[in-house]
Amino acid sequence: MKKNLFVLGVALLSLFSFVSCAKVVMDDTYVVLASEAVQQDAEWLKVAEALQQKHSAGLIIYKESPCETMDALREIKPRYVAIVEKPENLGRDYVIDMHLASREIDEDIYADFIWGMITGYDAAAAMRMVDNSTEPLLIKDAVATITELNSAKWFDNYAWVDDHHKGLWGEKQGRQSEVKRDSIAPEQVLRKFSDLYAKYNPDLVVTAAHATERNLEMPFSLGNFKPKDGGLYAEDRFTKETWDIEQSGKRKVYFAVGNCLIGNVNNTKESMAIAWMNDANAATMIGYVVTTWHGRNGWGGLKYWITNPGRYTLSEAVFVNQQDFLHQQHQWFPSLLKERYPDFGRDEFRLARQRMQEVMGDDFSMEEIGFWHDRDVLAYYGDPKWNVRLQEVEGETDFEVTSEIRGKKCYVTIKTKENFRKYLEISAGHCEVIYHPRLQEFVEIPKSISFGKMDNAEFSDLYQRVKDVIFSIIGNRVSQDEFERLLIDF
Repeated sequence: MKKNLFVLGVALLSLFSFVSCAKVVMDDTYVVLASEAVQQDAEWLKVAEALQQKHSAGLIIYKESPCETMDALREIKPRYVAIVEKPENLGRDYVIDMHLASREIDEDIYADFIWGMITGYDAAAAMRMVDNSTEPLLIKDAVATITELNSAKWFDNYAWVDDHHKGLWGEKQGRQSEVKRDSIAPEQVLRKFSDLYAKYNPDLVVTAAHATERNLEMPFSLGNFKPKDGGLYAEDRFTKETWDIEQSGKRKVYFAVGNCLIGNVNNTKESMAIAWMNDANAATMIGYVVTTWHGRNGWGGLKYWITNPGRYTLSEAVFVNQQDFLHQQHQWFPSLLKERYPDFGRDEFRLARQRMQEVMGDDFSMEEIGFWHDRDVLAYYGDPKWNVRLQEVEGETDFEVTSEIRGKKCYVTIKTKENFRKYLEISAGHCEVIYHPRLQEFVEIPKSISFGKMDNAEFSDLYQRVKDVIFSIIGNRVSQDEFERLLIDF
């Protein structure tokens, strides 16, 4: 009977995957969209044509908005859509419009293709984005300004300045090395991050402090990165000293997972987004085009990527998170899925509350408003088909996936590993809290389920609680009867 906890995990994931996958089978068609402004500029047109040739793709020209191409996209039903556009034509509303359009190919609630924007300080910079995303990239080295990656288990080399503890920083040099932590005076943080960025020459940069279209702050507002003439420079808050950010020319990914506004090109090439793509050679950049609130789109995309290291490309992780996101919103207020968020200015809360009350009465929360705010405001710059992944981490993948097409249905089999069983036990409350000296925090670990540690009655109780955990995850997708039948059949 004790194998039943493991069996439950297999049953859960097999059922979940069937329900999610059976309805949608996407082909591998790639489409390039470009504006008339690009078409009429010989150097920029070369960018669109290079991308078209790289993927054996179709090229569709629009006048003012890529939404003009919807009839053609419905006919083609592409898996990937890449947009080549000059920075002067890219802004907040452009990104929002494209998110809304991406869900209009068919009648379901989900995004129908993976999309990204190719742009740059000039045509040469945009062409570099195309060239840099031709060969795969395996992420091995990173720097960050967030706490959440501090285990560094995904990286050979890693360094960060911390956004939870002022002045804390750390680094790991070598795949099997220990993470070392230290503290510095607040006025040294900007210089420290600048030096770490140069030292580690990262494949990946992750940030989440305050930002705008014109600056990126260090955590706790301890200095800035700023753009100038397509480049990045540092400005010390305390001494007013400035210096150029040392760049190696190495291609990289910049994931501004929680920064406000930094993903908004704002219709100018003199913006942070353009500077990161141009000077820092970010072949892919992800960032918000509005002030952040809930953060589900950015943090959720990062979570899908790092909790399944090596499984998803970055664009796939962002895409899967978006589908999860839309499903959750559909459970709360399906009538708002096709509506734009009413306002991102000073009147935001009043207008959002007003519309939520019209739809849901008084039965809504600030979390639900935050979800709506977050839905269509994450920009993805880069070739959406670029094969950029985290390296696999031993012991991190808790399952193996195989799939088979039978007629019009896709059957996915997922075999879970021991770590998944432990997760279920902890979620069911069968755990104890211990202090972890390396992490310097209290953590939950599962208790033993050996015959010597619990009798049959105790195990039966645990088994029922684990079933409840599983059904709480999939209950909005499958009935209780279906769930029980699957367990019997399994």
